[in-house]
Amino acid sequence: MGDLTLGSFSTNGPWSVADQEPDWLRTVTIRRRHQAAMLPDLTRPALVPPLRRALTVVRVLGSALLAWRLKERGKPTSRAGLSYRVRRAAEVLGPTYIKLAQIISAGEGLFPAELVEECKKCRDQVPGVPFAEVRAAVERELGEPLETIFETFDREPIAAASIAQVHRARLRPRPGIAGGGKDVVVKVQRPGIDEVVRRDLKVLSWLAPFLVGRIPVSALANPPALVELFAETIIEELDFNLEAANMLDVGRVFAELGQRDFIVPRPHPQYVSRRILVMEELSGFNFNDVAGMKDAGVDTHAVLKTGMIGFLEGVFLHGIFHGDLHGGNLFIMEDGRTALMDFGITGRLNERERMAFLRMMMGATTNNVVTQVEALRDLGALPRDTDVQAVIADLGLDGPPLDPTTLDPDELVAELQRVVKALLGYGARMPKPLMLYVKNLIFIDGATATLAPELDLFTAITEVATHFATTHGATIAAQLGMADSEWKLDLDGVKAGIGGLDPAEHDSLTYAELRDRRELIRKRLGSKHLG
Repeated sequence: MGDLTLGSFSTNGPWSVADQEPDWLRTVTIRRRHQAAMLPDLTRPALVPPLRRALTVVRVLGSALLAWRLKERGKPTSRAGLSYRVRRAAEVLGPTYIKLAQIISAGEGLFPAELVEECKKCRDQVPGVPFAEVRAAVERELGEPLETIFETFDREPIAAASIAQVHRARLRPRPGIAGGGKDVVVKVQRPGIDEVVRRDLKVLSWLAPFLVGRIPVSALANPPALVELFAETIIEELDFNLEAANMLDVGRVFAELGQRDFIVPRPHPQYVSRRILVMEELSGFNFNDVAGMKDAGVDTHAVLKTGMIGFLEGVFLHGIFHGDLHGGNLFIMEDGRTALMDFGITGRLNERERMAFLRMMMGATTNNVVTQVEALRDLGALPRDTDVQAVIADLGLDGPPLDPTTLDPDELVAELQRVVKALLGYGARMPKPLMLYVKNLIFIDGATATLAPELDLFTAITEVATHFATTHGATIAAQLGMADSEWKLDLDGVKAGIGGLDPAEHDSLTYAELRDRRELIRKRLGSKHLG
């Protein structure tokens, strides 16, 4: 295809995005500005929220908390019971709250494990919209009868989520229409979801200030900031014009990086609107089908390594990356390439933020704490006037890495609490790009367990760092104003940071061994508290 220089697309696509500039693409910049301009109003606490919805939210959440207090509070299973009731309340309250639960489900290490596990259940399919409503939405958005546009259109969705659902279809051959006779995927926004989300954000913004200091979870210590982060994330998903543009941008970044092991589906040049997105259909192995991949000769280690490098290059070199990596948003093609889906949430960094991410990476690979904290400040996690040296001293980050396996469990918990309290005291928050970055790193960590549990992590870290140093080292060093020789991987520091490993005694560490090490720490914590 003539568009392979423009993006990392499939070799024989149903149409070329190089043939014409889509009309929908011309409005994207204005749409992004409009979206950013309306966020402050959506998250500004109102004196009076949408009353009917506010009463519903208070009733459902209040009933869940009351049931927990009466039946489970104080029991060993108390936190699990509360998490279950919160998840059930989110499902009752509908799409906005399900989406919030899905974001929490990716927050391993940030939120309580019981809450994360419960919220993972919200990732599964939700009931689809009736076909009559799907038909009406397609015809209203595209301006023609369904049968005029599509030769076939499956009545049942292949996936249904909180914001939209997806149907298989085949375009009808027509003069002047790209992809006639080709199979496509049609993403249809749930009717009325835009208004539902906006109304729910107004309720959450009104409710959040009342919850400050009332939720004993560090990641929820600042509910208003969490609502702002959530609003910035979910509002992006409500305009499919922006998602289609994200597909082109991420595809272009991969092409410029020479990352042809990623495939991005082509958006249709004509059939994209705010609520409808027609795109190329791709197929492959489910992410969890490791046996199927290996039977087909797919090198799962190579898939994982490519994923790590491709994600990091997009962040550090171009400031654009897929912001919602999880097993449902990608699959592995038979030739070993990774097909990415669902670009509703995409990370975008301005130049200042991208440089901060670069400094953060450099600080991590060289074990430079000052550089890492300064980068977090510049990303917006800490106030601009933060005294970095004071943060490092107050959090004890200027000493040698702590070994969690040598600490008494109560001391470990106290240490973690001290760090969290100190960060909150400095006004720490989670900017959207940083949240997406951390969320994707958590997914990649889990992907290692799925695709390559026997992978030697030290070798992988070294290979990734070496790739950056040899392929992009001169560029990165020039951008950061440093000499090439200043960037050296401190693997001993990495080892010391993984459970206090002795660099002299550990030449390798597989993911399976790291998982066992984590489990040992959890058991020690659990046995201490049970005693």
